[in-house]
Amino acid sequence: MRLYILNIFLLFNAFVFAQDSTSVISLAEYLGYVKTYHPIVKQANLIINESEAKLMKARGAFDPKLEVDYDRKKFKNTEYYDKLNASFKIPTWYGIELKGNFEENDGLYLNPESSIPDDGLYSVGISVALAQGFLANKRMTMLKQGKLFVKQAKADRQLLVNSILYEATLTYFNWLKTYNDKRVYESFLENAQIRFNGIKKNYEVGEMAAIDTLEARIALNDRKLNLEKSRIKYVKSSLELSNYLWLNDNTPIEIKDHIIPNTTTFETIDETLNTSALNLENLDLGNHPKMQSLEYKFESLTLEKRLQSNNLLPKIDLQYNFLSQTPEVTQSFSTSAYKSGLNISFPLFLRKERADLKLAKLKLLDTEFEMKSTRITLKNKIDAITQELDSYILQNRYTNTIVEDYNTMLDAEERKFFLGESSLFLVNSRESKLIDAKLKAIEIENSFFNTKASLFNVLAPTVE
Repeated sequence: MRLYILNIFLLFNAFVFAQDSTSVISLAEYLGYVKTYHPIVKQANLIINESEAKLMKARGAFDPKLEVDYDRKKFKNTEYYDKLNASFKIPTWYGIELKGNFEENDGLYLNPESSIPDDGLYSVGISVALAQGFLANKRMTMLKQGKLFVKQAKADRQLLVNSILYEATLTYFNWLKTYNDKRVYESFLENAQIRFNGIKKNYEVGEMAAIDTLEARIALNDRKLNLEKSRIKYVKSSLELSNYLWLNDNTPIEIKDHIIPNTTTFETIDETLNTSALNLENLDLGNHPKMQSLEYKFESLTLEKRLQSNNLLPKIDLQYNFLSQTPEVTQSFSTSAYKSGLNISFPLFLRKERADLKLAKLKLLDTEFEMKSTRITLKNKIDAITQELDSYILQNRYTNTIVEDYNTMLDAEERKFFLGESSLFLVNSRESKLIDAKLKAIEIENSFFNTKASLFNVLAPTVE
């Protein structure tokens, strides 16, 4: 009878992890859904769209302008004046502006300086900022900064996307851990059920005492209790995982019961997170998205400082326009008919300009300190995580050996029990030790996965 029960127990134990009608979703497939459809990832793309819109706005400062100024006064059937001034301006890269103008004035009380030929007066000229605004001006600075903002936005987008993928990865690892915990308890519940049934039959035929059935039932109910606890944790982790799963039309989806995690994630984690090809010893932190973002910010602030330095110069604006009544004749524009002007202004104390320059220098210095601090922080984090990973690999090796040894001891204790040389108490004790060892191994594996995810988050590599 005991040998018959033992054979049944071994048969069930061999198929304890068999699964039917299940579908496995790997970490790579899961992250693919997150990266493609998650709303926050889509929101991250708006950063680039916003920066491109700002760049377009900056380019608008160089758009040609058509201006029309019309002014007329008529009172008691008397036309005091009727003035029309139309101009076409083309801003250029430096502080130079090209201008074409048509002027037509008439009226009884027209200012003499506004008197022009009856057919109007044409002019073609140029306006030049000789000091302030020549080599550095607001429109030049805004355009250069706009280009830098686009590059910075791409780096910031990668950081934001990797942050979302990091959180999603931790959620997947927690889902995998609770699934593995549940499998362990399911396995040992089968063992406890078979053992209880066998002991009960032996009691019915008078080969075992009633106290043995009570002890077996206690162990069985304890396994059921632990399984229920692990099951509800698995359900909660599945719902948390569903928070990151969306469809193309922004519709959330929920993980079904037949969807399970990939239990061989350990073998593919580096390839999935794109950390296997990284040479951490010779890693160039200058290519890190965070450092690139700060570099672009530093360049932008350098342009701002250059603009504020230029604002310390006096404003010297020179205008020169050739005049003609017959613009269709090129030779009609000559130096004998012209209109010119010179405007000079310079604040005596320059308090506003000096304050703006000082603020620009402080921002630049602050960013420089941030760059140095970030570089050191990244380096130290990478070193710490690398050592932690090495430790978890060693811990994992130890726990696997412990699990194998506990499993061997349990098998030996069960054989002794069915031969009548041991007690159910010792079998349950050995089994409890084995359960604890397996759960510890799962916990260490999960810690290893989380540390890998932290390395992914710190390095912020591109995930295909």
